[in-house]
Amino acid sequence: MADTASQVLLGSGLAVLSQPLMYVKVLVQVGYEPLPPTLGRNIFGRQVYQLPGLFAYAKHIVKVDGRAGLFKGLTPRLCSGAIGTIVHSKVLQRYQEAEQPEPGASKKEPVSSLEQVLKETSREMVARSAATLITHPFHVITLRCMVQFIGRETKYSGTLSAFATIYREEGILGFFAGLIPRLLGDILSLWLCNMLAYLINTYALENGVSTMTEMKSYSQAVTGFFASMLTYPFVLVSNLMAINNCGLAGGLLPYAPTYSSWLDCWSQLHKEGNMSRGNSLFFRKVPTGKRYVWEERRFR
Repeated sequence: MADTASQVLLGSGLAVLSQPLMYVKVLVQVGYEPLPPTLGRNIFGRQVYQLPGLFAYAKHIVKVDGRAGLFKGLTPRLCSGAIGTIVHSKVLQRYQEAEQPEPGASKKEPVSSLEQVLKETSREMVARSAATLITHPFHVITLRCMVQFIGRETKYSGTLSAFATIYREEGILGFFAGLIPRLLGDILSLWLCNMLAYLINTYALENGVSTMTEMKSYSQAVTGFFASMLTYPFVLVSNLMAINNCGLAGGLLPYAPTYSSWLDCWSQLHKEGNMSRGNSLFFRKVPTGKRYVWEERRFR
């Protein structure tokens, strides 16, 4: 119990610190560009037109809403993180309790490393999926609180009132908008990360060498980053579907058409070449073949 409480506190602290970054990222994912491109230099020193990065974007938000404006949507995000951590911990605890040998029972035969990885990954998948399923309504509210910046709305001004608004306008299904691509992305990322780490640790790195042993400790982080890059389109589609046609300016034209499903959203983003929009908040290039429209604060 103490371990879960410490995880909740640590997760809450990280959520507070990363809230401005997530806020800017969500607005960029929607396609909202409040500042026009400026002439700058890329990493090779060449002059190119660039979009404002994280700090310039955040500075604009502070100018409009003050420093507190960077933390819109923080309350439902903290609720989501705390509840998700508890659910995740409880599910894994159930697995551990079920695996405890009964008194007098014979010892189980040791399993291979691959079987162990498959078993642990399967359990982690169930735990994460359960946490995501239960906390997704808070995630939807978090995104909608942030996207209100675009149209200066106050429709989702509080967590409890947001629950009432979504239920009244969209019913139960409104709380789970964008859930399927989010779950798929989480599951694919988890399996890619763990299996790649297993392959690297087993076949690419030699055992018994101190430097290789140290490298193994970093393989999970490296493969996790690689997996998150590959599955980023699922995150983008999930977030766009969570705000799609919800009555906010950021979920309507000209920023986003009304998508019939998450597959329709994926297809249109792919055709537009926007599958990685918002993936990077630094050295942001101007979209090729598009022009900036000041009145709409976006490219088209």
